[in-house]
Amino acid sequence: QVQLVESGGGLVQAGESLRLSCAASGSRFGINKMGWYRQAPGKQRELVAGITSGGRTNYADSVKGRFTISRDNAKNTVYLQMNSLKPEDTAVYYCNAFELIREYWGQGTQVTVSS
Repeated sequence: QVQLVESGGGLVQAGESLRLSCAASGSRFGINKMGWYRQAPGKQRELVAGITSGGRTNYADSVKGRFTISRDNAKNTVYLQMNSLKPEDTAVYYCNAFELIREYWGQGTQVTVSS
């Protein structure tokens, strides 16, 4: 059973930066794709960024140029560097990971950006 533990959320002002981390443990077969999703109040959960074990990345249009996803395969850890944060980035951010075809979610970390 894979467990995902997120950290790094918080309250910042617009224009500031935050870095989220998510560490995966308990994997027997290796973690494939990892990513970050977010869910704002009253909205559906949406993909923010994803990264494969080979380092291929994809981003939501709304965060391109501001957010950077990276991973340390040796540590089974994925990071999300968020720069130039905007109030509309306010949401609960969830880590996501795949082991083979099974999908796992973290508990979520709150990111709040004040104007």
